[in-house]
Amino acid sequence: MKRNRRWMGLLVAMLVFGIILTGCMAGNEEASGDGNSGAHSEGDLEDKVVVYSPHGKDILSEFEKQFEAEYDVDMEFLDLGSQEILDRVRSEKNNTQADIWWGAPQVMFDEAKTDELLQKYEPTYADSLDDMYHDEEWYWTGTSQTPEVILYNNKEISEEEAPKDWDDLIDPKWEDELIIRYPLASGTMRTIYSSIIYKDFKESDSPDAGYEWLQKLDENTKEYAANPEIMYNQVAKGVGNLSVWNMPDTVMLAEEKGYPFSYVIPESGTPVLTEGIAIVEDAPHPEAAKAFYEFVNSEEAAKLLAEKYYRIPTRDDISDLPKWIEETEINAMEIDWEVFQEKSDEWMEYWDNNIKNSDKQKEE
Repeated sequence: MKRNRRWMGLLVAMLVFGIILTGCMAGNEEASGDGNSGAHSEGDLEDKVVVYSPHGKDILSEFEKQFEAEYDVDMEFLDLGSQEILDRVRSEKNNTQADIWWGAPQVMFDEAKTDELLQKYEPTYADSLDDMYHDEEWYWTGTSQTPEVILYNNKEISEEEAPKDWDDLIDPKWEDELIIRYPLASGTMRTIYSSIIYKDFKESDSPDAGYEWLQKLDENTKEYAANPEIMYNQVAKGVGNLSVWNMPDTVMLAEEKGYPFSYVIPESGTPVLTEGIAIVEDAPHPEAAKAFYEFVNSEEAAKLLAEKYYRIPTRDDISDLPKWIEETEINAMEIDWEVFQEKSDEWMEYWDNNIKNSDKQKEE
């Protein structure tokens, strides 16, 4: 009986030791999976990640293939406009479906942050980002930057003749030379028009000087195109030889489609939109979300987006970029984006109702 008691005691001790050891190992695994290191083993990740993005099927399909090959995690994406994503994330707040929101101007992420729709995450590449390219509390970070430029038909206007700054566009010599994408339907155009108003508004607290400038621009505008493709074609054909648009699209159209487009970055400064990425609050697959967040802004991904999709990286440690990026100096306009966001709708509504010549608005 004594021998049996000794064996029974030894067996209990071994079981207790095993339970303690298992608990310690589980604790270590939990500690290593806090997700802020950006380094995940496959065992840390959930089996899928759900991404909402306006980047289009070409980019999303390519990153789906690469991410799934790298991590053996199923990437599901929904291709929507930025405003549609914000509205959808809001509607799903109590039943979160998305893990990642990839792609939108920073003002939209700031709005989502205010509505408590985003989760903090400081990525491993944080030191490579200027302060203007991330939220101060790391609710979002920038993946690409989009400067706005003056676009011109280089078959009809020489580099020497081309306008060098915003004010040059309202010179009467450019009457009927501007083809403008209808601003209310375009985030790019709303940004450009609102930034013109903001330049004086920040000092005077009045939009009047900006409205006067836009009135003069309207007088030089030949037509307001219903969509970007119409604007591109009209400028390429010389119906009007000037426009204002974003730099990456302008370069892409010239290099890939052979459009006779060149551009000028305005000397006094230009608005630079930051395209960002964020993890959605209460993401169903948080560890896979962190892995995807790191993956799409890795050095390799940033170079791919630059070379193939004409995206300018926000990271300052990416080398061997296309010449059009490396040789360009961007003079970013200083903008209080909170004020910009608050006032932009009001300013654009005034332009639409009181400044725009409706006869110049062309339907599709």
